[in-house]
Amino acid sequence: MPKLTIITIVYNNVRDIERTIQSILKQTYKKIEYIVIDGASTDGTLQVIERYKDQITKIISEPDKGIYDAMNKGLALATGDYVLFMNSGDEIYDEHTVEDVFATAPGADIYYGETEMYNDNWESLGRRRHEAPEEFDWTSFKYGMSISHQAIYIRRSIITPYDLTYKYSSDIDWIIKAAKKASNIVNVHRYVAKYLVGGMSKKKHRESLKERFKIFTKYYGLIPNIFNHIVIAGNLALYFVKHRRTND
Repeated sequence: MPKLTIITIVYNNVRDIERTIQSILKQTYKKIEYIVIDGASTDGTLQVIERYKDQITKIISEPDKGIYDAMNKGLALATGDYVLFMNSGDEIYDEHTVEDVFATAPGADIYYGETEMYNDNWESLGRRRHEAPEEFDWTSFKYGMSISHQAIYIRRSIITPYDLTYKYSSDIDWIIKAAKKASNIVNVHRYVAKYLVGGMSKKKHRESLKERFKIFTKYYGLIPNIFNHIVIAGNLALYFVKHRRTND
């Protein structure tokens, strides 16, 4: 039974933080280290967290330099065999999720699964898949980020700190780096997370896209990256044409 470190990053999200905490504490899998990194919230978030302090391994509340700096603080404290980020507003899919993930296969470097999307009112967007690939390696992101960080369990020994030169898309760079080191990646073939659509990359969409292009170029090359983006644009155009015809 490997030890899993779950890290929650939060800043001024009193509305959603308790839902996230409860989804972790109710897991049937008990070998979990839970770390909460709060960015010195002022809206009552910390008071909610403190209600669960006896069940949370470590709570840090202090200013940070952004979400990835906060994530790095969590990584520095992690002692588990694997690491999972479940940030405020998101949830582990159900109470048996972690248990089922590790029961899928022993000793993988990375486990990953599907994500169910939710809107700001916490209404399901129809169990729409995040389009996680059947098989995954470090080249799988060449057509876009196909696995959310809430849906990927990574062996701690192959991860590195987040690159703080990226403000909006460092999670993509982080996952690709880990995947390049992984020799055994397992698709658990189940929904593993509920994801609240939004976040910094959505609010700063243009800047996020620029960073993603830079990251993909670093790993896949400029010309292949341009070609892949043309393919993405073509597929999106076909989707919208078909969708419009169906609605008509």
